[in-house]
Amino acid sequence: MSVVRLLAWWLCAWASGTALAQSGELAFCVTEGVTYQATPKEIRDKFTPLGDILGKALGKRARVLLVPKYNDARAALAKQECDVAFVHPAHLSMFEIKAGRYRAVAWTTGFTEYTVSLLALKESPMKEIEDLKNHTLVTPDPDSITAVMVRAMFRGDKLTASSEREPPPGLVRVITTRYQDAVPFYLENGFAHAGATAANSVVKEWTGKGGKVFYRSRPVPIKQFIVSTKMAPEDQQKIRDALLNIRDTKPGRDALEAVGYRGFVAPNAEFESATIAWLGLPEKW
Repeated sequence: MSVVRLLAWWLCAWASGTALAQSGELAFCVTEGVTYQATPKEIRDKFTPLGDILGKALGKRARVLLVPKYNDARAALAKQECDVAFVHPAHLSMFEIKAGRYRAVAWTTGFTEYTVSLLALKESPMKEIEDLKNHTLVTPDPDSITAVMVRAMFRGDKLTASSEREPPPGLVRVITTRYQDAVPFYLENGFAHAGATAANSVVKEWTGKGGKVFYRSRPVPIKQFIVSTKMAPEDQQKIRDALLNIRDTKPGRDALEAVGYRGFVAPNAEFESATIAWLGLPEKW
């Protein structure tokens, strides 16, 4: 590990209250989404019981390593510094799967069909994605899985995005905001004609107030558990079994309660391959 990378890890560890995994320990990395608001302590407290279960499956002590910045996660995964990783943004995990450095062992129940909804005011004439032409769309952070999915939608429907204040005719002006729950603000105040979000809570609140959803994307599995292909196949299987059977024990159910998920399911290889292709993931970042 380079001096710069080592320093970065230590800074992250210091900020999140964790430390680098030592030899004989299981490095369990956690990368949550950039468009949701949570403190490092909240994330660490959520995932520590789950890390304990994964470590126990291999007879090791697990270190929960928070890697909130996507580029830091990319660097750590590219070097296979994480033995196991829980990755919310599917474009990061699937990039590594495509590269052959990691494989998926479990998907999070309830998050296997993450769908982007395009929102508009009730009185808006928008009915199809093509109606975005010559209008402004607001999306969450450009490096969020939601924004990556929007770009995939644009490719599929042959739409061209522009960041210019006054783009040429026929293009869609795309602006971004940090958090998913800020998207409705842009619509309500006339800063955008449509908004993209994949947060069910935002969609529910928006439609509850009379707003509409005029288009939805194809689904993508997010919140994936991936394991390094450097890990022995039998150990990969132990991690997979621990996750898929987590509800069978009280510690497992307690860990699920702490993290706030219902459970985990086996990945679908065909769905995974189709998703990687649809997202248009590059050969390198």
